[in-house]
Amino acid sequence: MIEAFFSTYFSSTVRFIFLLAPFFVVTMFLALTRGQSTTEKQSVIRRSIIAALILGLVLFLAGPVLFAAIGITLNSFRIGAGCLLFLTAISLVTSGTRNHATSLPDEDRDDIAVVPLAIPVMIGPATIGAILVYGAELKALPEVVGGLLGLVSSLAVLALLLLASGPLEKLLGRTGLNIMSKISGLILAAMAAEIVLTGIAGFIASTGMA
Repeated sequence: MIEAFFSTYFSSTVRFIFLLAPFFVVTMFLALTRGQSTTEKQSVIRRSIIAALILGLVLFLAGPVLFAAIGITLNSFRIGAGCLLFLTAISLVTSGTRNHATSLPDEDRDDIAVVPLAIPVMIGPATIGAILVYGAELKALPEVVGGLLGLVSSLAVLALLLLASGPLEKLLGRTGLNIMSKISGLILAAMAAEIVLTGIAGFIASTGMA
């Protein structure tokens, strides 16, 4: 039981960190908060992380209920979510940005913490699908708890990176952050392929075609 918890916790933390595309989030955060004071930036970070955490927890726990309600199998959703995640990975690799959040909002916003920072910069369509899949895959209580804590830990890591965004920008520069986003995209592409292949294998097995 303990082994299952720690195994799920560590693997989930790594998965969610790459799903959040932290260096892309840092780049967007720097652009959205340019000119704001340190106190204002910290407030934005706190509210955006809380918003992303609430949405992430709801999605993580809602997967099985949602699939049952609309009559979609987990394997079918794996294939769809994996394809969407792969498109996001391609966008990160080719341009260093997510395909659904490539520019700043046109209008002035009083609060950018929830929209667009938490949604869709942190948690976009592909991330939503992947969280639903990962949550539905975990059945035993130790695995569910490990997965939930993995999500919390990944957001904590993202919060630390955002708090250190100023020094990171000075250390890596925009080019360095862009390169890190591209590397994250490569790993995300492999994760997407794994989700799709698992879905295809599961679908074939369920239909007796194997």
